[in-house]
Amino acid sequence: MNIDQSKNYFGEGKGELVIMYYDKPLPMRLDRWLVTQRPEQSRSRIQKFIEAKLVQVNGTTGQAKTPLRPGDEIKLWLIPPEPLSYLKPEAMDLDIIFEDDHLIVINKSAGVTVHPAPGNKDGTLVNGLLHHCPDLPGISGKLRPGIVHRLDKDTTGCIVIAKTQFALVNLQDQIQKRIASRNYCAVIHGVPKGEEGTILGAIGRHPVNRKKYAVVSDENGRHAITHWRLIERLGDYSLLNFKLETGRTHQIRVHSAYLGHPIVGDQLYSRCKKLPIQIQGQVLHAKKLELNHPSTNTRMVFEAAIPEVFKRLLNVLRKNKS
Repeated sequence: MNIDQSKNYFGEGKGELVIMYYDKPLPMRLDRWLVTQRPEQSRSRIQKFIEAKLVQVNGTTGQAKTPLRPGDEIKLWLIPPEPLSYLKPEAMDLDIIFEDDHLIVINKSAGVTVHPAPGNKDGTLVNGLLHHCPDLPGISGKLRPGIVHRLDKDTTGCIVIAKTQFALVNLQDQIQKRIASRNYCAVIHGVPKGEEGTILGAIGRHPVNRKKYAVVSDENGRHAITHWRLIERLGDYSLLNFKLETGRTHQIRVHSAYLGHPIVGDQLYSRCKKLPIQIQGQVLHAKKLELNHPSTNTRMVFEAAIPEVFKRLLNVLRKNKS
C-alpha cells in the first residue's frame, strides 16, 4: 500500500496515528517495511518507535522482527520531535555557499561549535541556523535540528544542513552509503612516506584520556577508513588531501596522529607547541562536498574557500622552504 493512501488519525496522548496495511506477497520484517513506508523517518527513529511500543500489528504490540503477512494491519503512533524552545535563535554571520527549500550548505568558521551540548547551548551553528531558518526546530529534534554531519569546533569548511525531515534522512543515508563525498585539506607535521595511502584503523575512546579518541582494536572501536594524498611538501611540513570513507568523531585528526604526522595546531593530538605562526586550533578544512540533491537527485558539488590563517601558514612555509 502506498503511504499516501494511509489513513491518518490522532491518537489520545500518543501523537499522530497512521494506519497502514501490508500487501506484499512474501513476509517481511516489521522494522524494514516501516522504513520503506516512512522515508521521512530515519531507521533509528523507526526502531525507537518500536522499542517504545508505539507500533501494533493486528492490535498486538509489534517487535522489530515481527513478520508481516498480506492483510496485516499496522498502526504507528508518530511522536513529534522534542521541542527546541529552550534553544535561542541567534543572529550570526553565516557564510552561505548554497541554499534552497531542502538544504543549506555553509562554509563554517573556526571556533564555532556545530550543535549545543550540556553547558554549551549558546553561540553554536545551530543557534545561528534557528535564526536563519525558523522552521528548523521541527527537523530531527533534540539539540541537533537538521544536522546531517558534524565538523569539529576548529575545523572549517563545507557542512550541509537539512531543512526538511525527508532531506535529513536522505542526506544521512547518502553519507552512510558513501554516495556523498567529503574531501578535506590539512597541513601536517613531517612528510609521509609515498604520495598517497589509506589509513585503516578502528576508532574508539582513548583508554586513558577520555576527552580523546584513538585507534583501538576492532572490538573496542568503530571501523574507520581515511584516504590521503600528498599535495605539496613544505620542508618539515606537508599539505595533504584527505577523503573520508567513514565518518567517526575526530577521524582525520586521530588517523593523522596514528600515521605519525599530526595536524598542525591540533592541541589535542599534537605535542608540538612551537609553530610557524600563531594558530588557534587544527589547520583542517573541509574544502569539497559532493552529494545528490535529495529532491531532484542532481549531483551537486560545493567548495569552500580556504581560511586566511590557512593561506598565511602556507605562505610562510613556502618562504621558509625556499
